[in-house]
Amino acid sequence: MKKLLLAGMIGTSLFAVSCSSVKKAETSQNQRVEYLKLKGDWEIVSVDYEKGFKIKPFDEGADAQCFVGSHWRLIPNNYTGAYTLNGGGACPSLTRPIKFEVKDGNTFLFKKIAEGTKAKQNTVGYSLTITNQSTDQFSLVQSVPFDGSTVQVVYNFQRAGMK
Repeated sequence: MKKLLLAGMIGTSLFAVSCSSVKKAETSQNQRVEYLKLKGDWEIVSVDYEKGFKIKPFDEGADAQCFVGSHWRLIPNNYTGAYTLNGGGACPSLTRPIKFEVKDGNTFLFKKIAEGTKAKQNTVGYSLTITNQSTDQFSLVQSVPFDGSTVQVVYNFQRAGMK
């Protein structure tokens, strides 16, 4: 009788573990699909926000409109990428390596990686919400606190390269 009870407990434990593994695999697969949707080369086609504000995104010291036309490369297999501002006028010309991840299917987290440092050494980053995502476009929404309220900055991306 004791052997039968023990076998039943082991069987239940294995079942619980196998269900848990399936759920983790499904979650991991769903996150992988979200990453793959972002894979490739993108261009910011517009930046929308209340025009009464002067927005300088991602601590670059450049106006938000300098990001229009910027090129973003996202490589999901190692969670790296870069963005390039084209320069011209008052806009700087620069390329910044980044490390990114997508959490819960709609939160895009990234941090800039300074030359000569490792990603884990950089603890400052940015959190944006992914919206309007399709095969060839998506938007990132950044909530910027200002004077007791929040300003929404929307970066609209269009695919510029491989799918």
